[in-house]
Formats: sequence, structure tokens, C-alpha cells
Amino acid sequence: MNDRQDPYDPYAAQEQQLVGYDAYGRPVYGQVPAQPAPPAPQYEQQYGYDYQGYGQQQPQQYYAPQPAAQEYGQQDYAQAPGYGYDTQQTQQWIPQQAAPQQAPEQPAPQPAAPEPPAPAERRTAQVPEPRRPDGEPEAGRDYRTEMFSFIDQPDEDSEDVIDWLKFTESRTERREEARRRGRNRVVALIVVLALFVAGGLGYLWYAGKLPFLDGPGQDKSGATAAAGAQKRDMIVVHLHNTKKGGTSSVLLVDNVTTKQGATVLLPNALGVTSQDGSATALGKAVEEGGLGTREALDAVLGTQIGGTWRLDTPFLENLVELVGGIEVDTDTAVPADDAAKTPAVAQGQKQSLSGPMAVAYATHRGQGEPETKQLERVGKVLQAVLRKVPSDPKAAAVTVESIGQILDPALNAQTLGALLARLGEHAKVGAYRTDLLAVKADGTLTDEANKKIVKEVLGGSVAAAQPGASPRVGLKDATGDEKTQVAAKAALLNGGYTFVDGGKADKTAVASQITYQDDAQRDRAIEVAKTLGLPETVVKKAENVVNAEVVVILGKDYKAS
Repeated sequence: MNDRQDPYDPYAAQEQQLVGYDAYGRPVYGQVPAQPAPPAPQYEQQYGYDYQGYGQQQPQQYYAPQPAAQEYGQQDYAQAPGYGYDTQQTQQWIPQQAAPQQAPEQPAPQPAAPEPPAPAERRTAQVPEPRRPDGEPEAGRDYRTEMFSFIDQPDEDSEDVIDWLKFTESRTERREEARRRGRNRVVALIVVLALFVAGGLGYLWYAGKLPFLDGPGQDKSGATAAAGAQKRDMIVVHLHNTKKGGTSSVLLVDNVTTKQGATVLLPNALGVTSQDGSATALGKAVEEGGLGTREALDAVLGTQIGGTWRLDTPFLENLVELVGGIEVDTDTAVPADDAAKTPAVAQGQKQSLSGPMAVAYATHRGQGEPETKQLERVGKVLQAVLRKVPSDPKAAAVTVESIGQILDPALNAQTLGALLARLGEHAKVGAYRTDLLAVKADGTLTDEANKKIVKEVLGGSVAAAQPGASPRVGLKDATGDEKTQVAAKAALLNGGYTFVDGGKADKTAVASQITYQDDAQRDRAIEVAKTLGLPETVVKKAENVVNAEVVVILGKDYKAS
């Protein structure tokens, strides 16, 4: 091949042979010394690559076929370990130190060096695939292309890094989420507290319970005006003592709006107007038959009483027995009365009373005791009875019918039973009160009773008077002359007004005064002034001291005609 080689060179007789390919697929040539052909080795066909030594420096070894006189491009190729090859050719292993590589004098044209491959490509290119002669059929070889596979081993270190990043990221997100939830809880708690405080303050403002602030639920005239707008059901009860004589009167009030009950004790000295227009005491009017008493009370108190219940002592005794007896905190001991056949009653708390004992205690009035003491005992017995009345209206009506009493046609057993059942519910839960309507010696109401009892408990007002009734005019005498008061009363009655006795003033007054509370009553107040012969200048708007539409405080300037 090379004519300029030394013929005596031991290597000159040997041709330059193709011994393999480099990492970039370029052919590598070298001289191979002649050696006796070894026996044909038994090759064990292998497939794939061995990656156990991947990445380590391996000594370079070459595999070459037996010399053969073939042209370039038709020579057999070397086979790397692990490859199957054609068994028609023999191969022998040539150590790395056997012969140094010498470049041929006239090498074949070399292809341009390609760019360095990517890491994945570089790993694949480290073991190049041998070329096969053109046109050689696959059926003549002991291997096929699909027998080779490349295993891409995962990088465990990179996976560990990714897992750590995921862990730290998720841990940070959990912390941030916990902080967000905590902030949301705090904000929600603050909002709830703010709404609660605002709602509480709004309710107090609406109810007019905040100092220096009047809510829409409170009238400017005070709580008494608001109390008058409440719905109430009430009856008057007259207790007749059939053994010793005498009467006691009370009002049973069911406040439907506030769901509270009350017993208002009415002294017998309370002044009312009889049917003929003359003034009389309540006790006397009841003993005389009680005709028109309910209307007379409405005129004085400004109420609308729904009915009258005359309760004689025998029927009270039956009622107590029907409910199974009562318990009363007695304020005094009641001795037995053989003549009246009344048993003794002990003093103390929660005294169990039978029907006769309840009647004896309710009608007892000690020597020298005021009437109000005996009236208070009536109130205790009635409240104790209400606590034992059935809550079912029908059952309560049966109890009333079982007493055996003939009732007022205006108040039948069903209506009375329903009222007693509601009052009993209030008494059982403690929403019940007992008040005494205080009156003066002349039978007129005290200012305190007029403000607290009449307006707050009874809801008495001018608007509550009976429809179609003549205007009510109250008269309070401040002249100190009884004859002058009688003359003014006669003038009002003759003028068609309903007279309401306001009693005597605490001190005399020089000038008379006529007051009204509602602007709609101003013209009527002027007419009253003309009726009494007083100038129009005495009329002014103010709070009435007597529960009437127009109130006259009669002074010394009044001259009887």
C-alpha cells in the first residue's frame, strides 16, 4: 500500500487495517501483526449494553478481523464486546500495547468534526453502533437492531432534591394557610362582636333606655304614654261576704302585650259617679247592687273593663276546693270563730289553706286595722288561686262552671275561664304583681296613684273612655270653699260634661287654671272655661293631674253664678 515504507521493516509487510471507530464515528486504522488463527471461539450472544462501568475510565482495546485483501468500504468491521457478529469471519483480540497506531500516509478524507452532543446524546454516542456492509440481509446475521436497548437510569439525587423542594414548599404553604385562617377567625370574631354591640345599643336606644336619648319606641311624654298603648284585658271582681257583710273590689288585669298579670286593689272609699250623676263611694255603689259601677270606674280610671264578676264567699270557698287548696304567706293569725264557723289560720310562710280557711283569711280585718290590710289579704288569696287554675282555657272554664255560680251575662264561663287561665300562666312564672290604688280621704286618687297605677298598670287614658260618652272633665278644688266646688260641679253637669272628682288641692290657689294634654282637646277646654265663666287665658296645654280630657283647678278667682 505504501511504496515508501522500508521493506525490511517488520511491520512493512502488514497492511494498515481498520481497527475500529472513535467516539464520533470516525474510522481508526492500525497495523495488526500476523498471528496464528486461534480456534473459533464459542460466542454467547448478548444484547444490550452493560452500564455497570458507565462513567469510569476503561483501558482502550481493539477487536479486528483476520487480514483479508478487500478494498476500503468492503472490509469486515470490528465488533465490540457484547455485540453479535457474522460467524463466517474469525476475530482475535489484540491487546492495547501490541502495536502502536500509525496514521496512514494518505488517509481517506475525514468528515468534519461535529459539535459536541448533548449529555443524553453523549451517553449514547460513547458506544457507537457498528456499521454493516451495504446490501447485507438481516437474515444472515445473528442479531437484529431491535435486540439493542438503551436504559436511561433516573438520577436519584435530582429526585431527592425535587422531593425536598416539594416538602419545603408544602410546609410553607401550610403555615401561610394556617396564618390566613387565624386572621379570618379574628376578623369574623370582631365582626360578630361589633354586630352584637350595635344590636344591643340599637335595642336600648329604640326602647328609650339609654340616658339622654329617646328612642322611637318611647313617647316624649315618658314610659307612661307607651304603657297606655299596650293591649289589656281586665275585669272587676266584687267579693261579697255573706256571713259578716261587706264587700271588697279588685281589678284582674291581663297585659297581652307584655305577657304580665296584675291585681289592682280598689278601696271602697274610691269616689265614683252614680247613675244619677251624684258622687258616691265604690263600696256603697256595690252594696246597692252595683248597677253602673263598671261604667263609673271607666269614667274615673279611663279604662275599658270587660266585665263584672260577683264572687260571693261560698263560691270562693268552692273554687279553692276545686283547685286542690292553696298556699299563702299569711301576715297574721286568724282565730277560729265558732259563731261564723270559720277555722283558725296560722301565721307564716306557705301556709296550706283549704276553702273555708282561705275565706276566713281573705275576709279577716283585725281591730284597728285599715281597710287596705284586709284588701291585701284578698289579693294574696286570689293570686294563690290563679297559680292553681288549669292553664288550658277549656279546663279552666269547666272549673268556673263547677263552682255553681250564676254569672253576669256579659261575662260567661268560657270568657272568664280563658282570662283566668292566662292570668294563671303569668302567676306561675312570677310575671304577676299586686298593687293598691291609693286614694285620698275624699275618695280622689293621689297623684302617685294616677301616674303609676292608672297609667302604667291599667293603661288608663282619655282615649280609652267608652265610645260615645260625654267629655270627661276633672275638677280639683283649690278655693278652700266647699260651696264653690259644689257650684262648679253643678255647672259642669248642666253643661253636659261627665264630672270626675279630683278632690281638694294641697294648697289654695289665687287664679284658676284649665289644662289639656291633647291638642285636639284645646277647643273643648275653651268651652269649659266659658261654661265656668273663666277667661280664655286660663287655658293652657300641660299634664293633667286628674285622669280626664280636661282638668279644672278651681282658684279663688272663680265666682259662682
